[in-house]
Amino acid sequence: MPQITSSYHHGDLHAALVGAGLALARKGGVDAVGVRDVTRQAGVSPAAAYRHFEDHRALVLAVALAAQDHLAEAIVARIATETADAPGDRDAAVARLRGVGLGYIDFALAEPGWFELALLTFDPGGEAPSVMVAEQIPAPFLLLLQALDACLDAGILTAAQREHAEWPCWSAVHGFADIATRGPLRGQDPAVLAALGADVVERIIAGVRADR
Repeated sequence: MPQITSSYHHGDLHAALVGAGLALARKGGVDAVGVRDVTRQAGVSPAAAYRHFEDHRALVLAVALAAQDHLAEAIVARIATETADAPGDRDAAVARLRGVGLGYIDFALAEPGWFELALLTFDPGGEAPSVMVAEQIPAPFLLLLQALDACLDAGILTAAQREHAEWPCWSAVHGFADIATRGPLRGQDPAVLAALGADVVERIIAGVRADR
């Protein structure tokens, strides 16, 4: 997993504060990303943070987006593993979708603090947490959309099967990742969780391919 530089050495203070936030969130989740804690980790005064971030919410958002990028990187890596030996376009498309799901679960199990933070991005129009940031599609969700589109292009899915397929896919995989990191499966043997996660992914692939 990525190494995080969290101290400030007369360089980019914005990046140093985000790095400090990531270092704290890695162990403590979103609750660990406070302005005083982040600036202490970076070795600067709290006032320095407000020269780069409007408020605490803006700081948390920046750290959350960085965690989201790490999630996307983990998914891309798992896609590469799953598609490496795919013999044709159809197999590659299914393997790519499988890689999205397994990469998502891999990241959640390996980095639960970052996983908690990765989806805690804020809609500027309201106070509630939201997957959307302005009009941008988060990179992990975009990877899912692209994988499903590849399944459509390869003839794995019909147009009817592709429509809205991202929502059952994401709901099932995210639901498993959530209960494995914060719910009743928390603390289970990693090998058991990996096997259960793989089963969830295979079932959701079968589900989106089923006739409607």
